[in-house]
Amino acid sequence: MGRSKRRKSGQQPPEQDAASGEGPAQQGLYDPRFEHDACGTGFVAHVKGRRSHAIVADALTVLDNLSHRGARGSEPNTGDGAGILTQLPHAFFAAEAARLGFHLPPPGEYGVGMLFLPRDAARRAACERQLAGLVAAEGHALLGWRDVPTDNRDLGATALASEPVMRQVFIGRGPAADEATDGLAFERALFVLRRLAERVIDSPADGAQVFYVASLSSRTLVYKGMLLAEQLRGYFPDLSDPRFDSAIALVHSRFSTNTFPAWKRAHPNRILAHNGEINTIRGNVNAIKARQALFRSAAFGPDLARVLPVIDEDGTDSAMFDNALEFLVLAGRSLPEALMMMIPEPWEKYAGMSAAKRAFYAYHSALMEPWDGPAAIVFSDGALVGAVLDRNGLRPARYTVTADDRVILASEVGVLDIPPEQVLHKGRLQPGRMLLVDTAAGRIVADEELKETIAAARPYGDWLDEYLRPLAALPAAGDEPVPDHDTVTIRQHAFGYTFEDLRLIMAPMARDGVEPLGSMGDDTPVAVLSERPQLLYNYFRQLFAQVTNPPIDAIREELVTSSTMLLGAEGDLLNPRPEDCRRIRIPSPLLTNAELARLRAIRAPGFRATTLPILYPAGGDGAALTAALAELCAAADEAVAAGANLLILSDRGVGRARAPIPALLAVSALHEHLIAAGARTRVSLLVESGEPREVHHYACLVGYGADAVNPYLAFETLHDLIARRLLDVEYETAVTKYLKAAAKGVVKTISKMGISTVQSYHGAQIFEALGLSRAVVDRYFSGTPTRIEGADMDVLAAEAAERHAAAYPERPANGHTLEVGGRYQYRNGGEFHLFNPSTIHKLQHAVRSGDFRAYKQYADEVHARETHLATLRALLEFNFAPTPVPLDEVEPVEVILRRFKTGAMSYGSISREAHETLAIAMNRVGGKSNTGEGGEDPARYVPDAGGDSRMSAIKQVASGRFGVTIEYLSHAQEIQIKMAQGAKPGEGGQLPGHKVYPWIARVRHSTPGVGLISPPPHHDIYSIEDLAQLIYDLKSANPAARINVKLVSEVGVGTIAAGVAKGHADVILISGHDGGTGASPVSSIKHAGLPWELGLAETHQTLVLNNLRSRVRLETDGQLKTGRDVVIAALLGAEEFGFATGPLVAMGCVMMRVCHLDTCPVGVATQNPELRRRFAGKPEHVVNFMRFIAEDVREHMAALGVRSLDDLVGRTDLLTVRDELAHHKAGKLDLSALLYRPDVGPEVGHIGARAQDHGLEHSLDRTTLLDLCAPALAGGAPVAATLPIRNIHRTVGTILAGEIARRHGPEGLPEDTIRLTFQGSAGQSFAAFLPPGVTFTLEGDANDYVAKGLSGGKLIVKPPAGTVFAPQDNIIIGNVAFYGATGGEAYIRGAAGERFAVRNSGAVAVVEAVGDHGCEYMTGGRVAVLGPTGRNFAAGMSGGIAYVLDADGSFAGRCNADMVELLPLDDDDARELNDMVWKHAVYTGSTVAWHLVGEWETARARFVKVLPKDYSRVLRALAEAEAAGLSGDEAVMAAFEANRRDLARVGGN
Repeated sequence: MGRSKRRKSGQQPPEQDAASGEGPAQQGLYDPRFEHDACGTGFVAHVKGRRSHAIVADALTVLDNLSHRGARGSEPNTGDGAGILTQLPHAFFAAEAARLGFHLPPPGEYGVGMLFLPRDAARRAACERQLAGLVAAEGHALLGWRDVPTDNRDLGATALASEPVMRQVFIGRGPAADEATDGLAFERALFVLRRLAERVIDSPADGAQVFYVASLSSRTLVYKGMLLAEQLRGYFPDLSDPRFDSAIALVHSRFSTNTFPAWKRAHPNRILAHNGEINTIRGNVNAIKARQALFRSAAFGPDLARVLPVIDEDGTDSAMFDNALEFLVLAGRSLPEALMMMIPEPWEKYAGMSAAKRAFYAYHSALMEPWDGPAAIVFSDGALVGAVLDRNGLRPARYTVTADDRVILASEVGVLDIPPEQVLHKGRLQPGRMLLVDTAAGRIVADEELKETIAAARPYGDWLDEYLRPLAALPAAGDEPVPDHDTVTIRQHAFGYTFEDLRLIMAPMARDGVEPLGSMGDDTPVAVLSERPQLLYNYFRQLFAQVTNPPIDAIREELVTSSTMLLGAEGDLLNPRPEDCRRIRIPSPLLTNAELARLRAIRAPGFRATTLPILYPAGGDGAALTAALAELCAAADEAVAAGANLLILSDRGVGRARAPIPALLAVSALHEHLIAAGARTRVSLLVESGEPREVHHYACLVGYGADAVNPYLAFETLHDLIARRLLDVEYETAVTKYLKAAAKGVVKTISKMGISTVQSYHGAQIFEALGLSRAVVDRYFSGTPTRIEGADMDVLAAEAAERHAAAYPERPANGHTLEVGGRYQYRNGGEFHLFNPSTIHKLQHAVRSGDFRAYKQYADEVHARETHLATLRALLEFNFAPTPVPLDEVEPVEVILRRFKTGAMSYGSISREAHETLAIAMNRVGGKSNTGEGGEDPARYVPDAGGDSRMSAIKQVASGRFGVTIEYLSHAQEIQIKMAQGAKPGEGGQLPGHKVYPWIARVRHSTPGVGLISPPPHHDIYSIEDLAQLIYDLKSANPAARINVKLVSEVGVGTIAAGVAKGHADVILISGHDGGTGASPVSSIKHAGLPWELGLAETHQTLVLNNLRSRVRLETDGQLKTGRDVVIAALLGAEEFGFATGPLVAMGCVMMRVCHLDTCPVGVATQNPELRRRFAGKPEHVVNFMRFIAEDVREHMAALGVRSLDDLVGRTDLLTVRDELAHHKAGKLDLSALLYRPDVGPEVGHIGARAQDHGLEHSLDRTTLLDLCAPALAGGAPVAATLPIRNIHRTVGTILAGEIARRHGPEGLPEDTIRLTFQGSAGQSFAAFLPPGVTFTLEGDANDYVAKGLSGGKLIVKPPAGTVFAPQDNIIIGNVAFYGATGGEAYIRGAAGERFAVRNSGAVAVVEAVGDHGCEYMTGGRVAVLGPTGRNFAAGMSGGIAYVLDADGSFAGRCNADMVELLPLDDDDARELNDMVWKHAVYTGSTVAWHLVGEWETARARFVKVLPKDYSRVLRALAEAEAAGLSGDEAVMAAFEANRRDLARVGGN
């Protein structure tokens, strides 16, 4: 054994070992648990297993060409992580070992560990001694050590400060690890050794030292670190040694949302690299923990206990997924089989799946829930290498197969230069599919073959037939009890029902089958501040996806969702047996009374039900409630020991002496208890409760462990409403519709977090507690964030007692009247609202009279009323200066007004009069108004004769992309990307069809009378690097505009904002949960998002800690009403301020909250011409409102002793928490984290003072295209050229497009004025927003987002000369092409990826095949598909026409027929299509197109016309209006009215 001198050049790190690179600990509102990441990933492999150094070198080139998908933090030379996994390079190591004086046995007889060790020599030696002792104790031979040469000269200071010493250890196989009988025996032994080392070897809790095993294997090796992609090769000289060879090389480049990445957090992990997020990780980890008690493993034998727990919970979600996958493989599952279990395809609703494969997935769903979330995973065990994509296809993965037996897969195409004649096939990873290269067998295994082989290994179908039972197959258990109407109201009182619950929530659900909508946000107190007793559910806020992963479209992409649950005991995950699928399948987690009765009476083998009461002594305090929960857990233990596996938690039996334990508390307490006891997988928890009645209640119960819920009092209430003639529906119908609405609502709730299956959401705890004490949360909801303390068990018991006393008063009272409620709409005597008749009147009087003193009376009432404590800021007081600053020394009103903005209210949600009044007012004061997501009428770009401008300075870009043209973007001072909105984060905006008047449809490029719904995700933002790409796209479209990213306050928003800052946003807006003017489901209005105070403070603190704060301006909005609100926002970190409800009220809004109904009585939130005439608002009213607030701000600044608003930003030392808060709940809050100030050096900025470097100067447009096209730009002279292009050239043509729009307007240039031909692989967003007059031809292929926002230009894509593959069978452009296109034409010779032409509203496109979800949400234009389509074609399509070649007659099975009809072509259609196909043939040379036009009369009969039903109806109505003699706008208006009255409308009702 020998040791080399460590070959290290460059910077000398600090003498002492610095922090391990784990970043700062939790402090203030920053919590490292909420770090997210996304990545670029890929592999290069030789199919035949031929090793070479070229494979490694090519993989490093791939990584270099993905560098833009990684990130760097506050230092340009510190990366978030990069790495490579290869096979062990035996020849290289054998030579190195010989040089070092030890000998290596043949491959497979030794393993290599790649270790990160402390820099302190003594600590390092101690680690090595401990490891040597473990190696000997396990019976292996320690052959030698090797220092890994590194070159840290290019590292940034942060990476250098935490850089570990890297050494490799060589371990000879011990005799016990016999590979002859078990091919994994040595790998398993090394795994055991690693787990023991991780547990035993000294790595102190302070993180000042580091011991980490990057890899320890006889097959694979990992080199990685806190590096930029382009630094990896230079940092590890080994990787450039010609002797370093492999047949497999897997690479990864990381983009972390904050700049506290760590050396060990870089990928690859031990077996995989991951681009994505596991959204259900908490539930998955809990489930694995619970299952461990059942594990038995012949493979591990007695070693099993030594490697548990399976999951290292300090790891990232990727690392924990890797833990589970590695364990399953070493326990005996094949690598592909384990991945099929963990990331199953969406099998339940896919009719085209084989019975055997469906049975495999169904069987394994009884053993394990999906690990759900967007994921592109590349994996290798040293012989197999492959990739798998999540069920939604939410990450890009393109691959190329070459004639010399290589497979190259990466997040982008074009990362490696391959001559066209060498390319055999170009493909993409499809949703739920797997690509597998078996280098041992020397072949690529197709997804279908691979999975069918695995599925056929056991008779899963027979097992399911024998053991899996649908709930409906259980015998009935008698009649449903008829509710006792005389006592229904008593029970309603006991469970806290209000009349509002009945009228606004339950009756609409039972009548319409959907969750009801609300509007105008939420200005009531959060639960912990309310004077009224609150249900426990109200203390929990739903989490939602924003930026780092997308919400899922549970309506249009329903095929990937599932509400199914399985009841009964799980089997041993490691030893599957036929009877392990002995479960009861229920279609949703909601049970009728009859269904629960069937389960309670079950007598089937393997099932036993026991009912456990969840009641406790009425009036009992927190101790009594705690004791009752302990009794419940003890009773459950007894029941489980006696063989029960269906535990029914029931609060039936409520009476004067017995009160119900809050159902959520009972469920979560028992769920956690059973996990700790190792018994959770042996039972199902069924909740029989009178308490839950709305969507949020059911989501909470399932999210904290309930397998099913029976809301018996909800059914009694529906029965009672019908009996009292308050609901005109049959009882059975009412129950069915109510449950349908509730189940769909739960699926929508989980989809907001990017989760597809209720089974995965079960127990996943996707919530934050707001205003619950840490003691309660740690004991009963462990792992749930709670950051400001709050209600303890005594408070919860007191609130329960108050409800119970209302039901059972000491003296009989009127028991037939429920409380009014008032949570959703203001009601006298109901819940407090900040905007109430009095404050509305005072504000309107003030702004109309121009009286600042009247405004002060309004402000005093808002804050005096906050003795009601409606907001967190109401708990704060100012530390005024001993000596105020003279008011005339404070910066003037005009300067402050520049920081003010109005909220994003779309033209469509509010009237033209209201929208333009806001714009005029804000332009007058030097502030900014916001278009909202509905586009803007170009007529507003021209100033009025009197000098006023009706143009909004902020142009919003939302997921619907309505009206987002290059002209629209070029007129912006600021472009806002709406990632989420306060009233409904995780959901898309919606405009009901009855509000889509012709003038609205014209601006939005849609059809009058057809409802518009924005997709929940931006389809070009599935990850943080995607957002960075859109920021780059929009900055390219208008370099002079600031790019603003709108986020909504939630736990972890600070780390998301750090990622957004690293993605080069100029402004970050943190919206509060309480804003929003448009239509939104009531559960979102009330239960999603947090107060802006928390999100803003967390964001400011996190950005300061990251040293990113100086890069961005911070903005906040959400019920800002006075100067005091603005000043507190500034002190918490904001520099700019948004107002929405306040200006609306100033213009006349009276908060009727009926915006979505088009019945606004004051003409503000309506498009109805009659109601719009009532609009009385004037710009002067809004101007007065803004000036009053600015003056109010100045007075506060003077009192605080500051002259400039910048001097207030982040100065939380000027705030203090109110003393002597007597409030029984608010008094228990701890706001110290809100007021925390990070301890950083003077070099760290606290305000946005530095401009972001967007890198536009390096773009192909700036370096080449603008100069090349100068003659066309200046004088319209024709320009033509041919240029090379690579994947690193992103957004090519968009800076040019913006320049054309600014100089030549929306008409652009004459056709073909600029003709550019590109050769190679284009980067993302090629030809985005291309305007008229520009033609781009691409000879090669392109990545995602081709021609997004196409605005009139022409695009031709075709394979290069020399191509040997059939283009129509190969992928030539990526996912989400033509997203939001408004005009232009495109001809694509080859296949496109997923979501082709999503939200197209005007482009004409021809393509030869498309993936899943083609033409989704399309509202206009024409698309011709000359070949096969994927699934779910035309989902949400409400306008335009698609022509699809249905060669084999199977298209109908792949089309979503909810909103479209499939028709044969008439003669007009045939002429239009023939013209499109001819052009395609001429422009691209497509053999497919030439063949079709050559036999046109035969070919046209094979085409199907896809026509949206609503669009068809409007066209018919328009034809009828024109036949009646109407023309132009009159005809359109008549068609709109006719369509609006037609009850057969589909979209947007």
